[in-house]
Amino acid sequence: MPPPAHQVIPAGPHREPAPFSHFALRSDEPAHAWMARTPLGCVHRVRTRFLDAAALAGLAAQGQARMALPAPLDISHADATPADLAAAAPHIAGLPGQITAALQLCGLPGARQAGTMHHLGCRGAGFHNDVGRHWGRCLFWVLALAVDDVEFVQPHSGLRLPLAPGDLLVFDPAMAHGLCRPADGGQALAASFERDGGSRQWFLTGELPFDDAQWAALGAPWLPLAQHADALDLLVASFDACSGAIQRPRALRGCMQPGVCHAELPAP
Repeated sequence: MPPPAHQVIPAGPHREPAPFSHFALRSDEPAHAWMARTPLGCVHRVRTRFLDAAALAGLAAQGQARMALPAPLDISHADATPADLAAAAPHIAGLPGQITAALQLCGLPGARQAGTMHHLGCRGAGFHNDVGRHWGRCLFWVLALAVDDVEFVQPHSGLRLPLAPGDLLVFDPAMAHGLCRPADGGQALAASFERDGGSRQWFLTGELPFDDAQWAALGAPWLPLAQHADALDLLVASFDACSGAIQRPRALRGCMQPGVCHAELPAP
């Protein structure tokens, strides 16, 4: 069997709203107080081949049995242990190890194992980012199990990637992202997922944590806030769920000033 195909899909120029020059992410962890990093400028995709139709269906059915049907543009999660995966796809040997091997094809420093995994189910996904707690130092991965006419979209980097079963994506959750119908032009429209009440998408997902040296190797080092003085802080930004537009960006002017605490910023 040929190895999975790995692609690095570069982001286009980031679309920052005025008055900001670029995006950056502050952390709410004490270890990175008064520091920020830029988001990763690409998405990795691996076209995996280790899951056949029976394994994809078994894993998707396991996730479906553990989650209520989400409303359009909402997301549900459920735990998935290695024993769970083995029960859902008993003919696939060492499934966590095969996911790890696919992640290692991306060549990311420190991505040694898939780690804790979860089922994820949705009917499309409204635009959002994931940055609180420890997520600011993580990349996310998602492995598509059952997807019907959807694409992964990062509205502020111009990325629109149609998904197929077996696709594994690795991306920076600091950037707003969602799942859209390709015909909707990069918009996450609930109506497009309401027309077919049984239409939904199922994934396995997990996190890849990186230490400071590894973020530097990725090209996104943690730096003092003074070096991001004109940046829009993705920790405090909020997004329109349908378009991804950043809401009230001018209310966040000065959000990267070293003397400004998160609690002092006006609500966006």
